[in-house]
Amino acid sequence: MSSDRPGILLAVSSPSGAGKTTLCTRLRAEFPDLGFSVSYTTRAPRAGEVDGREYHFVSTERFDEMNYGGEFAESARVHGNMYATAIKQVESAVATGRDLLFDIDFQGAQQLTSHHVFERFITRVFILPPSLEELEQRLRKRATDADEVIERRLRMARMELAHYHEYEYVIVNDDIDRAYDALRAVYLAQLQRVSRQHGAARELLLDGD
Repeated sequence: MSSDRPGILLAVSSPSGAGKTTLCTRLRAEFPDLGFSVSYTTRAPRAGEVDGREYHFVSTERFDEMNYGGEFAESARVHGNMYATAIKQVESAVATGRDLLFDIDFQGAQQLTSHHVFERFITRVFILPPSLEELEQRLRKRATDADEVIERRLRMARMELAHYHEYEYVIVNDDIDRAYDALRAVYLAQLQRVSRQHGAARELLLDGD
């Protein structure tokens, strides 16, 4: 299958607790044709997670085997676990015009952007919390992590926030509806870029002959 336009690679990043997953889930619900990049990870599944839906859960040995075999477009260590995106999945999306959403950290976004095949197809969005105080409150409200884990996530958040300037778009999630409207607008704007509308424009020009 081929398409008149390449697929959009929409990479969304944020510190843990900033609302990235909630926003991405909402975007996918409104745009069911927007595919989701299911990453490989070495971490154990959490309650309710299904292999192949949220992540492909693999052993460290299997992850290393795939990584050394050149099967990943990007990989990163996050909170002690490894995460990666299969290169075949990304290549297929670009070639067939299938838009693909990445819920990904800044390391993964950097690697995807530096990949010469994908660089010109990727759009990056960074989700900011209103403040570090609010971020800490959100993490504690989830009540899923021990205090030391929360402290580690907050230290990681400070480091991640230093990379916001590498992204084309930055959205402050101080109100979930307003933040979603902004993310939705970014995706819709990418759909209308001239480089993605050559097929439609060509048909109009041919009709005029």
